[in-house]
Formats: sequence, C-alpha cells, structure tokens
Amino acid sequence: MIREIGAIDVFYMALAMRWTLVLTLLALAGGSVIGLAVATAGASSRGWLRFGARLYVGAVQGIPLLALLFVFFFGLSVVGFSLPPLVAATVAYSVYAGAFLGEIWRGALIAVPRTQWEAGASIGLSFAEQLRHVIIPQAVRLATPPSVGFLVQLIKNTSLAAVIGFVELTREGQLTSAATFQPFWVYTIVAALYFSLCFPLTRLSRRLERTLRVAR
Repeated sequence: MIREIGAIDVFYMALAMRWTLVLTLLALAGGSVIGLAVATAGASSRGWLRFGARLYVGAVQGIPLLALLFVFFFGLSVVGFSLPPLVAATVAYSVYAGAFLGEIWRGALIAVPRTQWEAGASIGLSFAEQLRHVIIPQAVRLATPPSVGFLVQLIKNTSLAAVIGFVELTREGQLTSAATFQPFWVYTIVAALYFSLCFPLTRLSRRLERTLRVAR
C-alpha cells in the first residue's frame, strides 16, 4: 500500500544512521589492524615483506568493493560458511580499508627522512623500536589528514552494504521509497543525512592539514 512520506519515515532513516556508524567503526577498527601490518611490511627493509604488502594492496584496490561484499556474503555461503550481513560487511570493509589505510600509512612512514631511520639505528634501536620511538610519531602528523579523508569515503561506501540486505541508511531509504513511492524526497533526505555525517569530517581533515602544516 502506497502512503505519504511522514515524520516517522524521517525518524526511521535517521535511526538507521546508527548502523551506518556501527559498520564504519567496525570496518575502521579491522582496517586499522590490517593497515598497520601492511604499512609496516611495506616500509620494511625485507623485500619479501614489501612484495607481500604491494601484492595485497594491488589485489584489494583492483577489486570492486561490491565484489568483496558478494564474496564474503554470497560466496562463503556456497562453501558452507553463512555469515550474517553485519559480519560479512565488516570483514569485507575491513579488508578494503586495510589496503587503503595501509598505503596511506606506508606513504607517511617512508616520507619521514631516511636520516631519522639512520639516527635510530645508530643508537642501537631495532626496526620495531625505530618505528615506535622515532618514525611513527613523525608519520602520524603526515597520515592523519588523509586518514580522516578516507574515513569520509568509508562512510559513504557503507551504502553498498544495502545490496546484501544490511539495513543501514541507504537500505532504510530503499524500504521507505518502496512504501511511499516518493524516491526523490526519500533519497534527498538520505543524501542530507550522509552530508551531516561527512561534511564535519571533511572540514576536520582540512583543518588538520592547516594545523599540522602537511600541505606545505
């Protein structure tokens, strides 16, 4: 039965934002763990680690995010591993985020002057100790603005989880549009809600660039 769009529909769409945020935070947590490993391997002096990091980044960045979602939700079910939509989406987005964050952080690590590595080695620090005490504190300043910028992309890309039935903001918009048959107004509201999440982060990223003087 087709009905008019009402305040209750806007409320439900706003409420669905919490699942968008939950998925984003879970993906960010998982992607950070993977990204840190990829960045460390990519900045390593060992060739096989650098090759493995490049292979992972190249493979994930070369596969559409939608395909990753299909693999972890539909593909695994074929071989007997049926994952709930939230779990499948979290794994897919973590793999995706790990590649991009890993490349961002690797770039920040290798952007630190080589003399800083040499200084750490000269006082007897191991590779791990050089990273912890010398390199990472400097790399964080370089990596923070692009990491926040990627977070904006991650929030918007969570909309793809609607294709596997995960009810976040976009999926709630689809359900509301089907019930009201007013897609223009429904998706205008959905777009406005995404904007309310992403615009503050975009401003934060630009402010961090100025504050940390990364752009200079």
